[in-house]
Amino acid sequence: MKNDIRNVRKSINERKRQRGVPTKSSQRVSTIMPSLPQDEEKHGFYPDFIDSSASNHTRSNAITGIILKGILSVMLFFGAAIIWDNDAEIFHKPKQWANTVLTEEFPFASAYKWYKDAFGTPLALSPNSKSDEVEEVALALPVTGNVIETFQANGTGIMIAPNADTPVSALRDGVVIFTGKKPVTNKTVIIQHDDGTTTTYGNLSSIDVHLYQIIESHQRIGEFTPSEEDETVYFAIEKNDKYLDPIQVIEVDENQ
Repeated sequence: MKNDIRNVRKSINERKRQRGVPTKSSQRVSTIMPSLPQDEEKHGFYPDFIDSSASNHTRSNAITGIILKGILSVMLFFGAAIIWDNDAEIFHKPKQWANTVLTEEFPFASAYKWYKDAFGTPLALSPNSKSDEVEEVALALPVTGNVIETFQANGTGIMIAPNADTPVSALRDGVVIFTGKKPVTNKTVIIQHDDGTTTTYGNLSSIDVHLYQIIESHQRIGEFTPSEEDETVYFAIEKNDKYLDPIQVIEVDENQ
């Protein structure tokens, strides 16, 4: 009897096997084993799952952008050249605008004054500002010393001879538009002011300000140390491409 039952079960299992139905003997219990950490995970990095096709697509977009920028730059260059060489009346205003932009300094000081009057002093742009209420300070020479060469002698500025090491201060509020060396005045700082004037401080021993820094009246911009090579500080005031006598400018301001 037992043999018959065993034979029946075998025949049933054989038919299931032929039809593809898994039997109890063929079924295996699958065990989920935790994956071992990769080398990147051991050292605190996640494994790389970035799709290479996405990276290639990004690189392709970058190359396309560079090519388009290059084409636009070439078009702009040739367009400007055509306008500049053409004497048609329609191109006169674009020429004048381009010449002004390329040759004249942007009025940073006037723009800053307008912004300050309209919206208040920006803290990020004026970290040295003590308060919104600025006292009127009389103009004075940038260094303490004797004027040994007047404006009438050279037609551009004055030469001041300090007796000892002295700080160099700005004439009034403004924005630094140049810091560096010039052929005649060596280490030089040029400051633009909101009244359209620029002041130049030359022959400095050291410079303490940087380009486009906002400067307050009488703020230290550098230092001068007398030496055999440089015994004087150069100081000049310029407006509308014309030099002004600094002594007269200071005297006029003090009399107001």
